Amino acid sequence: MFLPTTKKEMEKLGWDHLDVILVSGDSYIDSPFVGVAVIGKVLLAAGFKVGVIGQPDTSNDDIMRLGAPRLFWGVTAGCIDSMVANRTASGKKRNRDDYTPGGVNDRRPDRATIAYTNLIKRFSKDNPKPIVLGGIEASLRRVAHYDFWTDSIRRSVLFDAKADFLLYGMCERSVVELARCLKEGRDASGVRGLCYISKTLPDECVEIPSYEEAAKDKDAFTSAFQIFYNNNDPATAQRIAQKHDNRYLVQNPPALYLDQKDFDAVYNLKYERELHPFHKKEGDVKALETIRFSISTHRGCYGECGFCAIAVHEGRRVRSRSRESIIAEAKEIAKHPLFKGRIHDVGGPSANMYATGCTRMEKSGCCTKKSCISPKVCPLLKLGHDEQISILKAIRSIEGVKKAIVASGIRHDLVLSDKKDGERYLRELVAHHVSGQMKIAPEHTEPVVLDQMGKPGCTPEALVKFKELFYKFTQEAGLKQFLSYYLMAAHPGCTETDMKKLKTFAIKELGSVPEQVQVFTPTPSTYSTLVYWTGRDPFTGRPVFVEKSAKGREAQKAILCGYEKEGKSSFTKPLWQKKHHHGGRPGAGKTKK
Repeated sequence: MFLPTTKKEMEKLGWDHLDVILVSGDSYIDSPFVGVAVIGKVLLAAGFKVGVIGQPDTSNDDIMRLGAPRLFWGVTAGCIDSMVANRTASGKKRNRDDYTPGGVNDRRPDRATIAYTNLIKRFSKDNPKPIVLGGIEASLRRVAHYDFWTDSIRRSVLFDAKADFLLYGMCERSVVELARCLKEGRDASGVRGLCYISKTLPDECVEIPSYEEAAKDKDAFTSAFQIFYNNNDPATAQRIAQKHDNRYLVQNPPALYLDQKDFDAVYNLKYERELHPFHKKEGDVKALETIRFSISTHRGCYGECGFCAIAVHEGRRVRSRSRESIIAEAKEIAKHPLFKGRIHDVGGPSANMYATGCTRMEKSGCCTKKSCISPKVCPLLKLGHDEQISILKAIRSIEGVKKAIVASGIRHDLVLSDKKDGERYLRELVAHHVSGQMKIAPEHTEPVVLDQMGKPGCTPEALVKFKELFYKFTQEAGLKQFLSYYLMAAHPGCTETDMKKLKTFAIKELGSVPEQVQVFTPTPSTYSTLVYWTGRDPFTGRPVFVEKSAKGREAQKAILCGYEKEGKSSFTKPLWQKKHHHGGRPGAGKTKK
């Protein structure tokens, strides 16, 4: 069933009230890939009545179309940080939004978490209820953070939104506990995975440099970030607190990870895999093309790439669903009336991290001073390529399934490090689970850049070896398919010289020049963003070159894409560099949203 979006739908369910109303910057897609749908269904399974308001009209009282909830409002910007969804890396307004009906980007406000919270407060003055922030935007902005769009350090979004609570990470467990606390009138300040505001410094917590200190001093900001980052594993994390003016942002330790039984239960809930009819009359959403018939096999990532926030939001430890749960979902997909035989993805943040782990981390958390896979794969890390092969074989044997694609990308260094099953796994993928192209993400080839990215083990030599194996197995299978590469320009540490070397490598060793290259976007709560802001390596203190001008960033991309000739590189200045932008320079005449 869909969760209700109107009072008429509530009446059909026989509900005269809602316990929780979830507000999202996305249209309401009932899919296990959409946080609002997952949290709504988890709360529903726990006995709470839940409604959803997707992309409310901010010009009127549309936010109140379901009335007020009895327990709390849940607010999220959606599946993507609203600033990333609305702006390119050069500050240009995006025209398209894959989560908006019809695709026109005209429904999600900038800083949607703050905008929706303000909207709720404006129209529910007569019946105020607690407001709980969640989703990736709130999760990654939960402490004082660098904001690329204003080129400044911003306060915790909990302070800027003036909300009551913030749930971070994958919060199925914590949202149910919070709802029960509010229903029973109990103190919720002890809920794991919760942030709240306190007038006093709590006992037994680690105080990190204040917002005011972090905003003025880059060393203080670096210290605050590293303490914050190192307290993200449920097995080892402590409560942390950060002063904002005369109050404290308190972050409880992360929620305990779901065990496999509970993890399976989340995906065993019934999802429509469809856009709610309330939105569908306005047009289709592009996101459904890939997520409707895809299967998520696991969460988390050991990679800890410097530019990626998965370790902070989903967790560094990988948690995997059972074989039985994954295959059961594939069978459900095969019965869907719109299914035409193709499962578009079977994977996770890195598809071949499924069923990986080690005994130590389950008891004591991940090692704090070394990576599981960089610069080399830890010998204690059990790899799961054999288990993945078995699951993929079972999925493609299901009646009605013509093709099950692994499209979410794989770590080629993990494949090469697995001497027992790595090549067998790749051969299986090439023969049965590639749809024309396989995507991998080397990002770069120059050692200095790879080091800053946190990927020193993804060497050019490893990339060439993987490429040779891929095309060898492709030829053996008698197929026509190719590798595509995610590459990045303007990452901290990267110069135009580095990009020229990358282009030479691409032409000589990869045999192609990519037409699409991502320009690094400094998003909150990543080490790469920390380096972008401070201009220093946080571990050594050494200066790092950072290209900050829009022209220079686009010029790096142009080098690789082949249009670096003067006059051919088009770019858009970030908002703060536009002469007539009302905000002026960072910090000048800023207004609170």
